Amino acid sequence: MPVELTPAQTDRIIEMAWEDRTPFDAIFAQFGLREQEVIALMRRELKTSSFKLWRERAKKVSHKHAKKQPAGMDRFKCDLQRPITFNKISKR
Repeated sequence: MPVELTPAQTDRIIEMAWEDRTPFDAIFAQFGLREQEVIALMRRELKTSSFKLWRERAKKVSHKHAKKQPAGMDRFKCDLQRPITFNKISKR
């Protein structure tokens, strides 16, 4: 990976990747990582089972690519999204 990331940046990228409404383009704009680099980061940082769940989810969610998003979708984060810290999702 050409970009050196801090642990906080890595956590933020993982959080953004899990969010359904955050396109890969937004991650690229903020961190300079292309879709394949995000996939590699997720594969490296997550447990195998978590990576498989995320990958299936990312493939099914059409909003992960900005060109496929419905007109008028201008926010990236769901109102109900809880903060994710240290690669763990907070319980509701």
